[in-house]
Amino acid sequence: MKLLLIHSDYIEYEVKNKAISNPEEIKLKKDRLEEALTVFIAVEKIDEKSPNQTVIDASKEIEKTAEQLKVKNIMLYPYAHLSSNLGSPKIAKEILVELEYNLNNKYYNVKRSPFGWYKAFKISCKGHPLSELSRDIVAGKEKESVEKEKEIKSEWKILTPEGEFIDAEKFDFSNYEELKLLYEYESKGSRKSIGEPAHVKMMQSLELVDYEPASDSGNFRWYPKGRMIKGLLEQHINNIVRDIGGMQVETPIMYDIEHPALSAYLKKFPARQYRIRSDDKEFFLRFAACFGQYMIAKDMTISYRNLPLRMYELTHYSFRREQSGETSGLKRLRCFTMPDLHTFCADINQSTEEFERQFKTSMKWMNDLQLDHEVAIRFVKEFFNDNKELAINLAKIAKKPILLELWDEKYFYFVMKFEFNVIDSMEKASALSTVQIDVENAERFDISYTDEKGDKKYPYILHTSISGSIDRCVYAILEREAIKIKKGQKPILPFWISPTQIRLIPIKDDFVNDCNQFIYDLNELLKNFTIRIDIDDRDESVGRKIRDAEKEWIPIIIVIGDMERENKTYKPRFRNSEIGENDKPYNIDSLTKLIVNKIREYPQQKLSLPIYISKRPKFK
Repeated sequence: MKLLLIHSDYIEYEVKNKAISNPEEIKLKKDRLEEALTVFIAVEKIDEKSPNQTVIDASKEIEKTAEQLKVKNIMLYPYAHLSSNLGSPKIAKEILVELEYNLNNKYYNVKRSPFGWYKAFKISCKGHPLSELSRDIVAGKEKESVEKEKEIKSEWKILTPEGEFIDAEKFDFSNYEELKLLYEYESKGSRKSIGEPAHVKMMQSLELVDYEPASDSGNFRWYPKGRMIKGLLEQHINNIVRDIGGMQVETPIMYDIEHPALSAYLKKFPARQYRIRSDDKEFFLRFAACFGQYMIAKDMTISYRNLPLRMYELTHYSFRREQSGETSGLKRLRCFTMPDLHTFCADINQSTEEFERQFKTSMKWMNDLQLDHEVAIRFVKEFFNDNKELAINLAKIAKKPILLELWDEKYFYFVMKFEFNVIDSMEKASALSTVQIDVENAERFDISYTDEKGDKKYPYILHTSISGSIDRCVYAILEREAIKIKKGQKPILPFWISPTQIRLIPIKDDFVNDCNQFIYDLNELLKNFTIRIDIDDRDESVGRKIRDAEKEWIPIIIVIGDMERENKTYKPRFRNSEIGENDKPYNIDSLTKLIVNKIREYPQQKLSLPIYISKRPKFK
């Protein structure tokens, strides 16, 4: 990035003509700023390699100059003529927007002239020794940031259930195609989306969830069926975490950016924050539930007898300003629902015991969602050398080879973590369940406990999301079904989250009352269980109704006609053989037993839409 910094009496401009085919939307055709630091900027090709760090480094340089000049007004002015090696317009605009956002949130009055336009401008330079400066920004390595993960040297191995450690390049992946895809994605792949993932059209056609054009990208609208699925997943994860001792709390979504304990932590994620002002303070919107739980734990009186202590929050609103190239469908959002569990442990032995327990709990979650997954475990080498047995035990629990990454050094606050990854239809990996062993933040946030001798000690902290983001779980389910479709198989949702579990199809209007009686009788037998059952009462042929039910992935379809009325026996159409046997007659008692076996372990909710299909609106 090239910068030309002018200490100006004033800078004014007027937009004239387009300079590129898709310029930025004009908010002000004319503007002026007095007593300003005017910064002419050219974003270069090299900046695309590390846009976050470019923004950080440019911000520091502009701030430093503004401090020297004692100015609060800053005009950012895109000026392509400073460089002959320009970056792409799309990335250049994103970097300029981020730069404006960063500086605006640091008590400067920042304006930015629109990108992609020819403009006439007038400027008056003050003419002192510091009034004209040029700077060349070459982004350094993003130390202590997410980007550094790519720079740390890693050693990749495959750990077998038998306890063998094999160099990943030498491992025979013949029977482990998705493990191979995970290894290649993690060691060499790009995280940016190319093309639209398969789940996007699926979530739209099933009327589950969709983009919200009136909001920031990466924020979605959830329709009734999708919201019900999301609600069931939330209910289930709440129950699972309570079963392992999680104490549920609720904490604010915004925090003071100048809070002494938080400020150092925030510097690791400068370009990923949403910031807002209230009164005379600046706040950031949380990107995890860590902050609120840290603040609670700091004020608690904790004894060694209380450990391990588990604190949990289901955050309906966590915010990360992911780069636009990374937001695509439900895989990576800017606003998401994340179950966050923090477990405070007395020592490393207690931490690793809890780590193993939460690994098993995460396996249960993946199995409940019927998600095939690949396991990755990551260690700092020094910690791995002291805890090889833990890694071997986890591979035994997984009952299949797992990917092992060994870091030469600790680049963040944790010494090990695991992830359960799902491979999607584009052969890219996404992590759902994860646990990290944090060895730093207890001391940073002054979270302590009293040991047996009455001494103050800092606990280890396990950062856990048993499910990963709930939104991403929906993505994972749909993407795995997209893979089935490619193989010629019928897609289906897990029975317990299917928006409609049974569809009744009367062969004509005379049998609608029989359908209602069927529902009444079934509910009487189900007693304390809830089943989602609806009736297709539309004026359509039976064949059309069956085809439409198939398009909705309804797991059980029952046609009601003369035979069913007379004999009270039914021949359901089961979407797959795991639900029931096709061409086999069922009475209402045998159907009840089948349904109860499918739902007894899971939360239940009523229909999210009217029971009669004719009464339902179309959302898409």
